[in-house]
Amino acid sequence: MTVKQLLLKSVYPFLAFINKKFKMNTLINSSDVKANTPFHAMELKLIDGNTFKLDSLKNKKIMLVNTASDCGYTAQYDDLQKLSEIYKDKLVILGFPSNDFGQQEKADDTTIKDFCKVNFGVTFPLMAKSTVRKRDTQNDVFNWLSDKNKNGWNDMAPTWNFCKYLVDENGNLTHFFEAAIEPGDERVLNAIEN
Repeated sequence: MTVKQLLLKSVYPFLAFINKKFKMNTLINSSDVKANTPFHAMELKLIDGNTFKLDSLKNKKIMLVNTASDCGYTAQYDDLQKLSEIYKDKLVILGFPSNDFGQQEKADDTTIKDFCKVNFGVTFPLMAKSTVRKRDTQNDVFNWLSDKNKNGWNDMAPTWNFCKYLVDENGNLTHFFEAAIEPGDERVLNAIEN
């Protein structure tokens, strides 16, 4: 880890405290709206260049997280890895490295993959670095996640690194969690367990 990354990691407990104090934003599909465009039909590019088909994840919940290596929230990789181990039979976490916020993911795919493995023991799938914000070059999955004409109800794109989206076993978007909401937050755990 670089000095900058160690400094950011030390700031993370303060950011977590602020989240608990001010209860950051969570959006919930409380009306159980179904997706208009099939989620599981998409294919992604893994960080190693291979293809990943979302239809291989039918009947599991999926948490999609836009990530960055030089962010105050980078320590969330630890908790995301723990979630992926604890809920391995019912949840798959997919990480999407992106340089969209604060230029906090400048590295190439190989460096990102190595950083995540060495520093956080990440074994859940990481996708190739891409754009997650609403732009012409937006990753197809994040386009689906942030377009209510596709997912049925949500237009919220990531607001910073480590925003979390939860898709249910049938390919319907159920939750959006702001970046400051930790993966182990009771709201996240309740959404996974229900």
